[in-house]
Amino acid sequence: MAAIEFLCKDIGVDPRNFSKEELLFLEAELFFHVCNELKLLFKENYRNYFRLLRINPEVEEEMIESNFLRYVISDILSTEAYTLSGIALYARVPEEVVYELISGNNTNPSLSLARKIIELHKSVRPDVYRKILLKVVKESQLLK
Repeated sequence: MAAIEFLCKDIGVDPRNFSKEELLFLEAELFFHVCNELKLLFKENYRNYFRLLRINPEVEEEMIESNFLRYVISDILSTEAYTLSGIALYARVPEEVVYELISGNNTNPSLSLARKIIELHKSVRPDVYRKILLKVVKESQLLK
């Protein structure tokens, strides 16, 4: 099942009611909102760290943005559902690529790799994504 079908299921939308092009736009819009909400969660998780460093909000935002997939991978690893090797296997990339992300050496991965890692994160944290999607639908005009 495609990622958009899972997302639609979580928000109570039947993907058969949309054209292929509309589904692509819907997926992009949902992906954008999910990433923004995840960044807010990570920012909250690292609030004390940022306070300790005494950095300004712009630098905080840059740190969250540049380390986003690093935080996602760390969260996947914290569930103990996957190892670095397992994440690499799922994403169909060499283990070194995932290691570069988690170590902070690659802060600008491809969109397709980011998407695969976020899909994997959704599979290990479905409750988080369900809450995010419901919040997005409730707070936005996305599906109205």
